[in-house]
Amino acid sequence: MLTVQGINVYYGAIHALKDLSIKVNQGEIVTLIGANGAGKSTLLKTLSGLLKPKSGSVEFLDKSIANQSVQAIVKQGLIHCPEGRRVFANMSVEENLELGAYLQDGKTLAADFERVYNTFPRLRERKKQQAGTLSGGEQQMLAMGRAIMGHPKLLLLDEPSMGLAPLLVQDIFKIIQEVNAAGTTVLLVEQNAHQALKIAHRAYVLETGRVVLEGDAKELADSEEIKMAYLGH
Repeated sequence: MLTVQGINVYYGAIHALKDLSIKVNQGEIVTLIGANGAGKSTLLKTLSGLLKPKSGSVEFLDKSIANQSVQAIVKQGLIHCPEGRRVFANMSVEENLELGAYLQDGKTLAADFERVYNTFPRLRERKKQQAGTLSGGEQQMLAMGRAIMGHPKLLLLDEPSMGLAPLLVQDIFKIIQEVNAAGTTVLLVEQNAHQALKIAHRAYVLETGRVVLEGDAKELADSEEIKMAYLGH
């Protein structure tokens, strides 16, 4: 579904991603783990068109998207739910969700709202409420719901559990699994490596812009190297 081959990405003079290659197959949850500054968010921004690789290739559904606009990439079903939630604070929950569907033809809008409200019942209760008055957990649900409104084939999730209470973290990971089971492929960036490896099929470990380990998520979770570096054992 997604093939990234040897990409190099720069922030000015800083070489952020170095000959990086990953693959995501249809139906998978693939997680990227690594320390802050490893390049995880940079990779997601590159995939969604916010950054352009200097070299290498990015193919989504067998088409090159490396130099396409963000809008063109979204239209093909690759949708990015960014770090820090980024909801439109002065707009209602419902208006935020509607923005997520701005490239859809409107025929499925009612069904899309229903799907999101069934996935996140709390958003239904707060649909007329200003997004800026929601709790952190509710804002994360809204950001994910807004992404789902765009009919993602591949959903890029950047740090969905950041800053959330432990009980809400469990809810968010359960919802990621449900979204995946309903047919959406997920590429997940997550500081909570333990939880991410628990729900993912495969994982890549990034260090200073390079992939240093990859494999089956359960096997990586059991690896002593990963336990020492990322799981606090």
